[in-house]
Amino acid sequence: MLSNIIYFIVFLILAFVLSIAVKAITRGVEAKQIIKDEKSLDLNNENENQNLKVINQIKELKDLYDNGTIDENEFKKAKEKILK
Repeated sequence: MLSNIIYFIVFLILAFVLSIAVKAITRGVEAKQIIKDEKSLDLNNENENQNLKVINQIKELKDLYDNGTIDENEFKKAKEKILK
């Protein structure tokens, strides 16, 4: 009888420890996914910023071309250089 009670208590302790381990693993996996998503967003933001810089540079070149500061040849060469 006493041994059955001890087995039952050990089983309860084991079940408690396993439940804590499962919760910890789940939290770790969720945290890893959150970090991965944040890094992905950061990369997208960096790409957007770089695209905006290129667009602004081409707009500035177009303004210079429209004002007559640079000719068509210079405009094309500069635009190709920016796009590479």
